[in-house]
Amino acid sequence: MGRKRWLSFVAGLCGVAFALAAPALAKDTIKIGVYLPMTGAVAAYGQMEWDGIQIANEIKPTVLGKKIELVLVDTKSDKIEAANAVSRLVEKEKVVGILGEAISGNTMAGNPISEAAKIVSVSPTATNPLVTQGKRYAFRACFIDPFQGEVAARFAVNELKAKTAAVIIDIAQDYCVGLANFFVKEFVKLGGKVVSTTYIQTGDQDFSAQLSSVQATNPDIIYAPNYYTEDALMAKQARDLGINVPILTGDGAQADELIKIGGEAVEEMYFTAHFNKEAASTELAKEYIKRFEAKKGKEADAFGALGADAYFLLVEAIEKAGSTDGDKIREAMVAIKNFPAVSGLISMQEDGNPIKSMVINKVKDGKFVYVTTVNP
Repeated sequence: MGRKRWLSFVAGLCGVAFALAAPALAKDTIKIGVYLPMTGAVAAYGQMEWDGIQIANEIKPTVLGKKIELVLVDTKSDKIEAANAVSRLVEKEKVVGILGEAISGNTMAGNPISEAAKIVSVSPTATNPLVTQGKRYAFRACFIDPFQGEVAARFAVNELKAKTAAVIIDIAQDYCVGLANFFVKEFVKLGGKVVSTTYIQTGDQDFSAQLSSVQATNPDIIYAPNYYTEDALMAKQARDLGINVPILTGDGAQADELIKIGGEAVEEMYFTAHFNKEAASTELAKEYIKRFEAKKGKEADAFGALGADAYFLLVEAIEKAGSTDGDKIREAMVAIKNFPAVSGLISMQEDGNPIKSMVINKVKDGKFVYVTTVNP
């Protein structure tokens, strides 16, 4: 064989070897997709959850003996972008499971795509009941809004001694509308009276009309289950008008940006919430908090903790399934009981919703502090 033919033969063998090796190398990793709002109106949620997911990946970097590769796609806080992100993760990235989205509306835009592909998705923080309704492969790491609304109403009546409430609702967000409805139903059931109901939309900055209604009815509390920017601005304007009644809100407002925007006006604001490090009790929570605070240089927050829990639940299901098959992962997910997660013990139900406890937090001295724990 001549030199040129020999070199050509060797090159050919190398090409065949590379072609054979490439799939083997690819199989040494397991891809998990992540779709979160890293930019846009609710970017703070996505950034916090991604922080938590990254720390969880450091704690548990492998599954089924293979390295976990996280593939992050930015939804830009938009429903259409969320749907496109899931399509990319399913069709192009060939992920075996998906984490996301952060808010309910975007999660509901993405879930039909992962559902059709029989790929398990776990949202860290989408609390609307519709997120998992009628779905076999959609799960969440957080409690759902009926429980949150009921707890908020009980807290308002029993702890804040409220007999009347003004409700301010962001009608642009399914989450806000749903949570308000669940609160009102329980509040009235407990003997309370809603004396003012007004509406805002995401992006509004002037709440004078809504607050005039509040001021005229002189309620014992304001219930405003909205996102952090609107709640912070609303609180500032309420305090400027001399409205000093307690403000109660939901988990969607618990972001550092609320305190940065609202300052002293959000002091003593109460939240139904998923997590507070003071209430953390599991070994996984202690390890997570230690790693998170050392790496990120800030206190462990609720959205990061739930991002981590979504990751741990999905990885646990893959491990227990002993497979990357969607049906087997789904069955393993439903079988998870009393999993010692970062946010507490989690038992998954057939409908994709977990049974877990809730905490009440409030802002005090510019920080989110623990008030109490409410068990289901």
